[in-house]
Amino acid sequence: MSESPQNPGQESKGIKESFWDPIAGFGVTFRTMFKKVVTEQYPFEKLPTAPRFHGRHQLNRWPDGLEKCIGCELCAWACPADAIYVEGASNSDAPDADGNSQRFSPGERYGRVYQINYLRCILCGLCIEACPTRALTMTNEYELADDNRADLIYEKSDLLAPLLPGMEQPPHPMRLGDDEGDYYRGTTR
Repeated sequence: MSESPQNPGQESKGIKESFWDPIAGFGVTFRTMFKKVVTEQYPFEKLPTAPRFHGRHQLNRWPDGLEKCIGCELCAWACPADAIYVEGASNSDAPDADGNSQRFSPGERYGRVYQINYLRCILCGLCIEACPTRALTMTNEYELADDNRADLIYEKSDLLAPLLPGMEQPPHPMRLGDDEGDYYRGTTR
């Protein structure tokens, strides 16, 4: 029987694979063993986010308290995850039974129902780009986890910006101008 001659390179490759590769692998472990550990103390020490961080959404208001959202539903159309639901309704200057105005935004429409499902939202910001009135923006708030799925569907009341001093809770008549053009052009009183 004739034996085939063994390749000397194959024998040295076997030694390299069986001896040197595990040592090289442990080299990575040994190098990192003696480095200072960087531990984030997250819940107790919160680091600031980047200025243009995409966090929780916010529905903004005009300086008199009226909502900027006109119920156009462009944000819902732009959302690739189908996470936004908007239902528009018409504003009315006619007083209700109590004599109060029925105006929620300066335009002829407003967002009667506004929901964002954070179980689906990918925080991409396309809805922000689609909004013609800059009613929808993203805050730096990033703590959106919850233990209940129903609490991650934010309603309009959860998304609306808080009323600042000098703002009035809608519905109320337009206070900053005679028509919606004054609001959008910035030519308010």
